[in-house]
Amino acid sequence: MIYAPALPAPVDLYILRHGEAGKRLAAGSKDSERPLTVTGEEEVMEIAGALADLGVKLDFVAASPLARARQTAEIVVKKLKIKKGKFELWDELKPEGSRVALYSKLARFKPEDSVMVVGHEPYLSSLVRDLAFDGQGDGRIVLKKAGLAKVGVTSLRPRAKGELRWLLTPRHMKRMVA
Repeated sequence: MIYAPALPAPVDLYILRHGEAGKRLAAGSKDSERPLTVTGEEEVMEIAGALADLGVKLDFVAASPLARARQTAEIVVKKLKIKKGKFELWDELKPEGSRVALYSKLARFKPEDSVMVVGHEPYLSSLVRDLAFDGQGDGRIVLKKAGLAKVGVTSLRPRAKGELRWLLTPRHMKRMVA
C-alpha cells in the first residue's frame, strides 16, 4: 500500500463583496462614507441568513473600514453570532489596499480556520484570481454586489495559492436555501 503525505488542511477563506451602496456622493464628499442602501442591507441579511442555514461557522471576520463594507460585515457578524474580538477592520481590504500586507495578516490563521474578508471590487476578484489561478486569467471572475467566493487557501508563503471552492451571486444563495 502506498501512503501519500497528508496535505495540510486549508484555511477556508470566504470573500464577500459589500452589498448595494448609495450613489457616489457629491464632489467634496468622502466615498468612504457611502452606506448600504435599504436594498443592500436586506440583500446582505439574506446572504448572512443563507450562510447560517448552510451551517457556515466563521472563526474571524475582517472588513474594509469603508462604511459599506463595514456595515456588510457587521450584519454577517451579528447573524452568525461571531464572538467579540473576532471582527476587525483592516486597511488592507480598502480598494487600494496592499495584497502582500493582507496575505501577511492571513498567515496568522491556522489550517482549518474559517475566515471571511469583506471588501470591494476589483480588489476582491483580483484576490480570487491570485489565490486560485496564480494571478492568471482573463478577468472573468467578478464578484457581484453581495457576491461570495470560497477559497481553500493552501499556502500564503512563498506564494499565495488556493483552490476556488465556489463563487456565488446573491441569487444563487437565495436558491440554495429556498
